[in-house]
Amino acid sequence: MINVTKPAKQALRKLLNAHIDMPQGRLRLMDRGQGKLGLGIDIEMPGDRLVKHEGTTVLVVEANLAQNLKGVTLDAEGAELVISYQS
Repeated sequence: MINVTKPAKQALRKLLNAHIDMPQGRLRLMDRGQGKLGLGIDIEMPGDRLVKHEGTTVLVVEANLAQNLKGVTLDAEGAELVISYQS
């Protein structure tokens, strides 16, 4: 599962609050192919891995993708979310 730092969780919560107005809406980490990840708006599905911040789900990740993200960290640097890979 991806490691999400506290600053990234805070940034995800801000995005969630600013752009999603339906109670069941979530930010989803998605595989965009060719080693690229992206964020989208979706609903939570059975089996999803959840990333929470202060009791609120700020990110959902499909279980198979979550297994492939060991050693990957999502952090926030200023206004940007940054993904890094541990070698």
